[in-house]
Amino acid sequence: MNTCMKYLFVFPFMLTFLVHGQTSPSDHSTEIWQGKQAAVVLTYDDALNVHLDHVVPDLEVRGLKGTFYLSAFFPGSKNRIQDWKKAGALGHELGNHTLYHPCDASLPGREWVSPDNDLHQYTTDQILKEIRMTNVFLESLDGQKERTFAYTCGDTATGEGSFVAAIQDDFVASRGVRGAMNRIGNINLSNVDSYGINGQTGEELIALVKEAQEKQALITFLFHGVGGEHSLNVSLEAHRELLDYLEANKDLIWTTTMLEAARHVKEHQQ
Repeated sequence: MNTCMKYLFVFPFMLTFLVHGQTSPSDHSTEIWQGKQAAVVLTYDDALNVHLDHVVPDLEVRGLKGTFYLSAFFPGSKNRIQDWKKAGALGHELGNHTLYHPCDASLPGREWVSPDNDLHQYTTDQILKEIRMTNVFLESLDGQKERTFAYTCGDTATGEGSFVAAIQDDFVASRGVRGAMNRIGNINLSNVDSYGINGQTGEELIALVKEAQEKQALITFLFHGVGGEHSLNVSLEAHRELLDYLEANKDLIWTTTMLEAARHVKEHQQ
């Protein structure tokens, strides 16, 4: 076969490979995140009043859902039970953030942790009882059996060691605090990465979502105060700019709860 004939023979196969065989990353996005480029999970910790007074209404007006991690003994939980029931009925996820919110006081910068709430002094049995009692509380609010968990302060161990494996059967997934994008093939559902938000502008929050779109990733936001009520805070304006972007790009971005995202990841990984 001469050189010209050789190229004529090979070219159609090369063209087919370029068009169908060697796909760009964006070509796979429709198979990964419900037909969208990326998934976004908005999580809110500590059952703050601002979550009920501002965040839930702001999500609802845009047709978005969030995940709210409640510490059951906190005033914002026990004093607003009917409001949390309404939030659950609207389709927002009520997640488990323990009963008393213990954190490991042995770590640097944890002087604020009281002796009663020092996770380093807990036994694993103690934290399991606290977590499972919170599940009972949450079920009384929304009637749901399945839910997700958020490690308090990102801590995963008592004085006896890690309790990650001990709660694995209690939850579909557990959210951690490491700031990183979640790629669907290697997401660790026992410690899902999330970006802790404190003082970012709306532009900076949107930039993180755009990065997730480029990488066909799941991005989880970890909010505390939204317009106040916590030392870790984002302004209402910045938060609303993020929500406006998510609403305007619903065709490209799947904004969902941690529970629904985890179910989807589990199906994909299996």
